[in-house]
This record gives sequence, structure tokens and C-alpha cells, in this order.
Amino acid sequence: MYSRDEFISQFRGDSLGKIDTHSSVEEEFQNKTLRPILKLQNELILQLFINYLSQNKIHFHDLSLDKKMNTIENAIAKDSQLQNTYKGLIIALFTIEEYHLYSTISSGLNKRIRSMLIERIQSQLQLL
Repeated sequence: MYSRDEFISQFRGDSLGKIDTHSSVEEEFQNKTLRPILKLQNELILQLFINYLSQNKIHFHDLSLDKKMNTIENAIAKDSQLQNTYKGLIIALFTIEEYHLYSTISSGLNKRIRSMLIERIQSQLQLL
């Protein structure tokens, strides 16, 4: 029987992105942990944003491309409830060791998570 950490590591898959000896701890964590989780959770990330638009009565389809991009960025950067929901989706798939590392450098990693979410959603506008 697998432990939770073994299961999560296998379930998420391999690292995405380049990791070398010059990579910072945050960059390594981003490529080994965050990118695979975001890829795995992509459909849920998009659905959560669609739900956010609906709950806030934002008529996204009526907006210009620039306004759509700004709406995504502002929602993720400024809405703490949305940020916390996204962080929960991501942190839930950390191993215990990854969580301990995250808890020591969470400020920098949270910035990376926000920027990666913004980029991921903006790059998939056609699915919203």
C-alpha cells in the first residue's frame, strides 16, 4: 500500500520545466511541485474562475480582450477569497515535505502561484 506522499507524487507526474544547479529553491519548487499540480488541476482552475465570474455577475463574453485580461489579473491579484480557494486546490496536493518547505517560504511562493494562475487562465480565454 502506498503512503499518501508516494501516491501524490506518482499521481501528479514528473517535474515540468528546467531545474539545474543554479535554480533557486523557489524556482525548483515551482518546477517540481507547482507546475505539475497546476497542470493536473487545470480543468478545476478554469471551472472555478467561470463560477467566480457567474457569482460576481461579470459578463465576461461582452468584454474586449484587454478587459478580459485585466479582469483575470485583478480577480486573482485582489480577491483574497478567490486566492485562498486556489491556494487550497494547490496545497492539498503537496506532500508533507513540500508543505513544510512551502510554509517557510510561502510569501514568495504565493506570488509565483498567483502569477502562474493568471498566466494559465489568460492563455485559455477560449475555454471561458
